[in-house]
Amino acid sequence: MTTYLPGDAEYDLLRKPLRADLDPHPAMIVKAERTEDVRGAILTARSQNLPLAVQATGHGTHQSTDGAVLLRTNEMAAVLIDPDRRIAKVGPGATWGQVLKAAAPLGLAPLSGSSPTVGVTGYTLGGGMGWLARKFGFAADSVTKARIVTAEGRLLTTSADQYPDLFWALRGGGGNFGIVTGLEFKLYPVAKVYAGTSTLTGDLFENLAAYRDWALNLPDEVSSAAVVRDNLVIVKTLSIGHHVPLWTEPATTDVREMGYAEASMGGTAARYFDYFAKLTDDVLGAAVANHEENGSTVEIRHWGGALANPGPDAGPVGHRDMPFSVILDNPSATIADELSPDAAGAGFLNFTGDPKKTERAYTTANLKRLRAVKSFYDPDNFFHLNAGFGAGDAKRVIAKRRRSA
Repeated sequence: MTTYLPGDAEYDLLRKPLRADLDPHPAMIVKAERTEDVRGAILTARSQNLPLAVQATGHGTHQSTDGAVLLRTNEMAAVLIDPDRRIAKVGPGATWGQVLKAAAPLGLAPLSGSSPTVGVTGYTLGGGMGWLARKFGFAADSVTKARIVTAEGRLLTTSADQYPDLFWALRGGGGNFGIVTGLEFKLYPVAKVYAGTSTLTGDLFENLAAYRDWALNLPDEVSSAAVVRDNLVIVKTLSIGHHVPLWTEPATTDVREMGYAEASMGGTAARYFDYFAKLTDDVLGAAVANHEENGSTVEIRHWGGALANPGPDAGPVGHRDMPFSVILDNPSATIADELSPDAAGAGFLNFTGDPKKTERAYTTANLKRLRAVKSFYDPDNFFHLNAGFGAGDAKRVIAKRRRSA
């Protein structure tokens, strides 16, 4: 375990997350190389009455870590593949690029995200919506085992048979139950896919409406999104098995057969996110107007398929029946109100940058269950700086617990 304090050579480099609008100054930074270092960071923070935050790639850091102990897990990036069981075992610092590199030669694929630079652990704990999701579901639901250090410094191995309540909460409930030091999850026999983008010219609204109708009839083997950017509609598709053509001939396309590891599909920063049971013409019109007025990128993502049909042991990811989401990277001040009559008023943890809104990612029943797990494993809300089901929720749970004690 290596510790860095303000003024040390690497301190400024290690303290920064991906978000440029955050400029945190933690009390100390701990670089962990093994599980015992994670435990040491927790005990150090508790002994000094400091909060603790975890950061690997920084993609999921949305709160300032001023005055906290910042635990960096980049060095704990081991990736092991069990080809017979089709299982990956990864450390908390591993990225999807590392898993893809290890699994691809075996003809296997993880349920990875839009970019190979994203960290595996934070992405998976937040649900994990990737480009194989319509066929195989959320990444969180493919987790078979998780090792975690609790607020008390205990190392637990969780699975469907060991600490099943905590195991359930971790698979989509976020990183506020403890520090995960290892994940095991399923891999899938996907070697080749047809992936790429197709550019459509012409009327933006008409192209989005046509995409909406086309997407609703796609087989589960096809994941897609329609992106409005630079006054064009760009349709992103990834298909397993065979190429599924668009409803029209695109102006340009680069869709081709490739290894799944090559298919980095990218995504849009979710400054606005909501689900929609139906993409009405009013929704599409408002999204197009937002793009034309301030240049906001609009991404309409198609969900459904296996996402909407989880098994009985699925984690707490909510609103699984929603077929579409709308993402804007530069929403106008009024767009949320304009879309609210048709929006579900719900969220997805990976796409939620505001900690006060993370409770929107869950159903009422699952939120109640998450609160109970949090109250049991972290009754003092020691872990509250990383993405989770809501720091505000946890505080209310703890206050209620203390009143009833």
